[in-house]
Parts: sequence; C-alpha cells; structure tokens
Amino acid sequence: MGFSSHANLFFVLFMLCFYVLDVGIATDTITSSQSIKDPETLSSKDGNFTLGFFTPPNSTNHYVGIWWKSQSIVVWVANRDQPLNDSSGIVTFSEDGNLVVMNGQNQVIWSTSVSNTSSNTSAQLSDVGKLELTETTTGKSLWDSFQQPSDTFLPEMKISSNKTGSGVKLTSWKNPSNPSVGSFSVGVVERVKIVEAFIWNETRPYWRSGPWSSGVFTGVEQMNSAYLNSFSVLDGVLYYNLDGLSEFLIYVLNSQGQFEEKRWDDEEKEIQVSWTSKQSDCDAYGVCGSFAICDAHSQGTNGSPICSCLKGFEPRSKEEWDAQNWTSGCFWSTPLQCERAKEQNTSIDTNEDKFLELQMVKVPDFSEWSNADPDTCRSQCLENCSCVAYSHDDGIGCMSWTENLLDIQQLSDRGLPLYVRVAYSTELEHEEGKKTTIIIIVTVIIGIMITVTCACVMWRRNSCHPAKIWYSIKSAMKRGKKDFIRFNVEPLEQTGHKVFEELKELLLFDFERLATATNNFHESNKLGQGGFGPVYKGKLQDGQEIAVKRLSRASGQGLEEFMNEVVVISKLQHRNLVRLLGCCTEGDEKMLLYEYMPNKSLDVFIFDPTKHKVLDWGKRCSIIEGIARGLLYLHRDSRLKIIHRDLKASNILLDEKLNPKISDFGMARIFGGTEDHANTNRIVGTYGYMSPEYAMQGLVSEKSDVFSFGVLLLEIVTGRRNSSFYDDERSLTLLGFVWTQWNQGNILSLIDSEIYDPNDHEDILRLIHIGLLCVQELALERPTMATVISMLNSDVAFLPPPSQPAFVRVQNVLNSESSKESQRVCSVNIISITDIHGR
Repeated sequence: MGFSSHANLFFVLFMLCFYVLDVGIATDTITSSQSIKDPETLSSKDGNFTLGFFTPPNSTNHYVGIWWKSQSIVVWVANRDQPLNDSSGIVTFSEDGNLVVMNGQNQVIWSTSVSNTSSNTSAQLSDVGKLELTETTTGKSLWDSFQQPSDTFLPEMKISSNKTGSGVKLTSWKNPSNPSVGSFSVGVVERVKIVEAFIWNETRPYWRSGPWSSGVFTGVEQMNSAYLNSFSVLDGVLYYNLDGLSEFLIYVLNSQGQFEEKRWDDEEKEIQVSWTSKQSDCDAYGVCGSFAICDAHSQGTNGSPICSCLKGFEPRSKEEWDAQNWTSGCFWSTPLQCERAKEQNTSIDTNEDKFLELQMVKVPDFSEWSNADPDTCRSQCLENCSCVAYSHDDGIGCMSWTENLLDIQQLSDRGLPLYVRVAYSTELEHEEGKKTTIIIIVTVIIGIMITVTCACVMWRRNSCHPAKIWYSIKSAMKRGKKDFIRFNVEPLEQTGHKVFEELKELLLFDFERLATATNNFHESNKLGQGGFGPVYKGKLQDGQEIAVKRLSRASGQGLEEFMNEVVVISKLQHRNLVRLLGCCTEGDEKMLLYEYMPNKSLDVFIFDPTKHKVLDWGKRCSIIEGIARGLLYLHRDSRLKIIHRDLKASNILLDEKLNPKISDFGMARIFGGTEDHANTNRIVGTYGYMSPEYAMQGLVSEKSDVFSFGVLLLEIVTGRRNSSFYDDERSLTLLGFVWTQWNQGNILSLIDSEIYDPNDHEDILRLIHIGLLCVQELALERPTMATVISMLNSDVAFLPPPSQPAFVRVQNVLNSESSKESQRVCSVNIISITDIHGR
C-alpha cells in the first residue's frame, strides 16, 4: 500500500510537470521540430516579452502576437488581417523553413515568407521583444519582426524613409478590439538633409514633428535632453536605443492617430501613458492654413482663437475666419516690393522688403536646404523673389521656403527662429494703424459716455410721468428705410443700457408693420403654438417671408428671457442655427422675427403617422449630424459659450431642403470664456429632455445639452416620443425601452419598417449606440459634442459600451401629463421659469 501511494504521488507530479511544460516553453527559442499551440507561449530570457495566442477585449478572434509584461500590452501581431475564429491555431515551421501560423484545417494564414531558406531554421524571442528567424547551422538572420512592425516602436527598432522603396512604418490598429491595419501610420520623411517624422491618416498628413536637429525633433516641445541618448537619426533612419535610459519605454501609435510614450508601473502593475503627440488642437497638421500661426497657449490665457494670421497678412475669408474655420489661411495685406517690381518690369530694391522674426516656432513644412551660414542664408532669400521665408539652425543648416507657409506652431520651449518676408511698409502701416485705432476708440468712448449721460438725464426727468417714454430710432440698418421705428425703452430699466445698445444693433420693427405682414395675426397665418405663445407666418412689403414669434402674457417667459434670446441669437452665425431678422417691443408686446422655415419643426414629421415617411434614413442621418454641428458651434466654436437647455424636436426647424436649424434660445445660458458649468436655483426646459444632474440638482453644463441631444437622436431614429409609454407594465420611457431592447439584441424592433433598409443596418446600430452613450446617467461618462461628431462620421471606430440611461422608468406623477403630450403632433413647452442672467 505504501509503495502504491508513492507511485500515485509520483505520477501526479509527473503529469503536473508535463502540463507546465505543455503550456509554456521554458526557453526563448523554438526549432523546426517544435511548435506552439493555443494557449502555449514562448518567453524571452528576462521574462518581459511573451509570444503566444491572444484575444483582444470585446472580441472572439484569436491572434498570434508578442506582448510586454501583460497580455493587454500587445506590441506585435503576426496575423493582423487574418484572425483565427477558434483556439485550434498553431505556430510551427513549414517544410521550406519559414515560420507560419496555421488554423485547424492546416491552412497557412500567415508566414514569414522568406525565399531561399533551408529546412533547418529556428526562431528566437529576444529581451527587446524582437522575434528573429535564423538559419541554425550558420546563424544567419533570415527575418525579424522589427522589419514588419505593427503599432509599437521598441528599442533597437528603426523607422526609415521610403526613398529607396524599403521604408519601415508603424501602422495603427483599427480599434482596440481589432488589430488589423488601421487608418493611421507613422514614418520618417527625408528631404535633402531635412528629416521629419509624420503621422498620416490614410495618405493625408495628420501630425508633424518638425525637422530633426542635435538629437531632438525641433517641433516637439517635450523632447528634451533626456531623449539624446535614446533617439538618433542617420541617413534618413530613426533609431531607438536603450543606451542611457533608466527605464524601458515603448512608443505606440493608437487607433486614434496619437503617438504615445508608455512606461510600466511596477507598483500599480499597469501601463501608464507619459507623453502623447496630441497635446493641443495646434498639433493637428495645417489647422490654421497657410501664412498663419497656431498658439494653443493664447487660447488658455485669454480665450482668444488658437489661429492668427502672421503680421502683415490677413484672412483670405473673413467670414470663415470669424467662424473659426481657418483652413483657407491668410495672404499678404501689402504686396511685396519684388512682386510689384516684377509686374512693372523695374529693378528690385531689396531694401523695400523686410523679414518678420518669429522665435521658438515649429517651422513650416516643405522647406528647401542649403549649406549656407546665417548671413548668406538671409541674403539668398532676400535676393530671390520666390523666397517667402528662411530659417537657420547650426544642426541643420539653411532652410528656405518658396511655397505657402503651412503648419507653423508657436512653442513655449525649443523650436527654431523663422524669418517671414513682408513688405517694409507693413511695419509703418501697423504703427499708423495703432494710432488710428486709439483715436477711434477714444472718440467712440466719449460718444458713448455723452449718449448714456443724455439718456440718464431724460429718463430722470420723465420717471415721474405716468405716460410711457418713447425714443425714435432711425432704421437705416440693412434696408435703408427712411421711416422711424418706435422703440419702448421703459421695460429695459432693469436690463440696463448695455442690452439696449445691443438691441439697437438689430433691425427693430414696429407693431403696425408686423400686424400688416401677418394680416392682423390672422388664424390662417398661424404656424404653431408653443409654451411661449403662437408663431405666425408673415410677408413684408418687399416680399420677404418671415416667422413672427409672439410672446403671450401667459407664457411665463418675461422680458429677461426675451432679451436673452435676442442677444444670444444676434451673435450667432451658423448654417444649423435659425437666423434672427429682428424684434419688436411695444407696450406689452414682445415679438421675434425669424427666417421663415416652410417645413415647420422636426416633430411635425417624425411623430406624424403619414409625414414620417418623408424623412428616409439618409435624411434622418443628415438631420442628426446637422443638429450635432449646431450644438458643437454653440459649445465650442461661437464667440459665446452657450448651453441651449431646451433642445427638443419642436425646437428644430426644417428649411425647404429639410436641413435642420436649432431655434428657441429663450432658455439658453451664456458662459464666460473660462466657465464650463454652473448651478441654477430653478429649472427650465422640457420634461423628458432634461439631464438628471440638471433636473435634480440644477447643474448645467455642455453635458446637459448632450443628454437632450441623445434623447432627440433616439426619437429621430425610432420615430417615438420619449414622453410616451412603452411596455406599460413597467412604465418605461423611450430611453428605458431602447435600453431593454439593446440588451436583448432586439433593437431592430424599434425601427419603422417603412424606412428600414438592410443596407443601413450597421449605421442604425451605431446611431442607437451613440444615443445611449449620450443619455448615460453620469455626466462624466457622456461624450462631448466634438466626440459625438467624430462618432457620427466613423472617425471613432470603437465605441465604448453604454451604461444604463437616466429616467428609465416614468414617474407616476407625470403619467397623466405625458399621456396627453404623446397624442399631440407639435409638442408644447412644459417649463418652469428661472431668472436667467446672460454673462
């Protein structure tokens, strides 16, 4: 019995050792007589790198790859575009000595593809993560993984230019769940002694490092002397060495096109990002267009735009520039002397052109090189009429530009000096312009002070009189009319002269003119009814069609909200925002005049049993994107940061081409340049569209509008109201019903069969996914509108899973009101009014 027990124990230990040997190969090398089966692995000598089979998160596919420290840090993938769909894969050697990956049907799905090999080969995984195929007898290297990298830059690896046709580039994953080749790649470009690193989106430049000089890329601020011993450039090849490094670092090109430096934290046992190529919006290639400079630091300090024309230049398109679309760039405000001389066929006086000096900048792209000293470099550029700028650096030499200056960035550290050619008169004109500007400002200030003083005196003289005070303001604005328009300033006592002056900038209409245009507000001209009051169609004497929003006394929206909407909309210019034409305030009347929208509001279509078919799937996608772009303009791109607070289907108007325009800014909240959220004591808006933090705590931010947008998106996609009941036994809102169907994989049951097309299946699922991300209960989990637009355009390939939406169930106290609402074609505002202070 004793012998039998010992024998059994020995057998168990033997089988355990065999299992351990079966799962992991102890050495760092496999030979032609060995193989690696899923889930077996091969490890480097130091144990930091492992070769084996892995499955990415949120995926069922199997891949062969190399990972560092943890299987979550995959640094190289063999079968990137040929995944295995089960665990039957094997890494072995083919008869000709190539290393191959085979599936369960013995089909080769990946190979090192080396010709002229022998059958006697082996593969070794080194301590720097390189898998190398060698000929066993001679030790000759036949192939290594560093020649065909994935998305990770490892020590001893090199990235080379493709001037000889053999360039080595990194390519991103499609998304964190799919390691196949994505849209982004990083490589090196060499143009006659000038070497730069680029990230491309497909074939378009996405990011640029600036020229290499003295151990650093001059356009990367954070690249300091610590990099001197780890990076080097020789003959157009970028090397990464371990020499002088105190720790092991890797560089990864992620699926969003960001090049990241990563380090391993031994205490936390996780990877940490210590640097990324995208530090600000200025890192995007050519964001400001030609002859302009991008300065992210100015935006952070005083709220000014990141782009500005170089001194001596002005925007090519003032309208686009004011809308913060800078891609059209700038041009010389004063022609160069050499250009004028060339046109007049006269000799060139080089003293007439000067150089504008810029310090610490990432110099433009497309430079030309010469081996000239600084003085010669300057004189060569000045004498060449085609030369528009030059720069000199001891580590590079002389650089000059004869094309548009593109992708200039102001840096706070490092960078190079840049000298831009401008007309000599530019500086003189600038000084004279400053003097003229000062004179104008002083004159305007004195005029305003006199006007305000006179207005105050007149108000005080008449403040005891019961009769109303009327001013006559000549309506010379826009139309050149000779008539005078009466404007009642008595209700503006609380809002002050600032609002009064802003209101004067608009075209002011008197009551009689609007009554005539709407046939005395006849019922036949009534377009709709909202919580604010009725809206009428009208036609002015010149034939222009307008929509007149007449504020009712019972609306609860007072003069403050009215003025808020006037001031807000008057400062906004965007194709997806309704255009304000003017206003009227006489006695108790308060009216707003908008451009006429022949197709009324969005809810007239999506909730109507007959009209909903007009909006096919393509048009609905276009409407969703238009609303998103309008919101992004309000949140980020307009001169004012604005939270709408009442975004819903009835506040989206449609023009003759069914393009969406956001309207009704009476509840909008204006933020200062550095503000991003605020508290309010009372809540305004519409039930069903309010975010939970706003409805319950009065916290208002961009994410409040994102929540409303998510509700609106789901309404547009499904054609159902959020305020109606779905699955009555559980009293679910639309959000709750969509969430339930999403988790059950039955989402297509929500889509109207009359607009559903199987070809749009993926787009429908993606839109609903985005909608659920927008209505998540926690504001921090919701995306910004900039991210939403990227998601809509499929720029973000991988969407994170959504958490449960807010307000999944309908509260009983709202049951009766919500039931009534669901029966209407055009929704009505359900609001309580708070004091709104535009800032």
